[in-house]
Amino acid sequence: MEQKSIFSVISPIMVGPSSSHTAGAVRLGLMARNIYKDNFSKVKFVLYNSFATTGFGHGTDKGLLAGLLGYMVDDPLIKNIFDIAENIDYSYEYVQDISRHPNSVDIIIDDKMTVCGDSVGAGEIRINCINGFTADIDGSYDTLLLMYKDKPGMISTVSDIIQKQKVNIASLHCDRSSKGGTASMYVALDIPVGEDVVEKVRQIKDVFFVTNIRKL
Repeated sequence: MEQKSIFSVISPIMVGPSSSHTAGAVRLGLMARNIYKDNFSKVKFVLYNSFATTGFGHGTDKGLLAGLLGYMVDDPLIKNIFDIAENIDYSYEYVQDISRHPNSVDIIIDDKMTVCGDSVGAGEIRINCINGFTADIDGSYDTLLLMYKDKPGMISTVSDIIQKQKVNIASLHCDRSSKGGTASMYVALDIPVGEDVVEKVRQIKDVFFVTNIRKL
């Protein structure tokens, strides 16, 4: 098991005041940025439960936007992010839903992609849904994510491309809307892969989205 120092257990180095509501929010925004990759002009954040009720005072709203814009948890500019993000159309919605984690958010980017995640404490996060497909991504591994038309052989095709690069697969997860419908796959990797691997996966027939998510 990976060893952690007492400092990582207590709190990450960050702009405060809260590791779960501030640093966690920044890292959720960063992860959504890593997944979406493209430049964006519009984003809506739907904050749930504790994020919704106490997030404003803890800078959750600023942290989410700052992370999505690429700022790290220790950047002092987070406090002034609303002045920096003048050209971004951003909005917030606040919801109570007992089925969701206390510190949960949906990040809706350009009305094209929805990334759902939780801040689980001490600055740690977990992405649990991307465009309606289940996920379990915490930023500890480089991860290849793709969406495609469900069909036999896709797992072996993608795995073969990765293994030819002598990269070990730490874990692999698939989800689908229905048999033969739209499906997703994310592959956690022991070491990063290059953009040439991403391009090879992109060229697979019936793959319509692929992104290389760098670990946080």
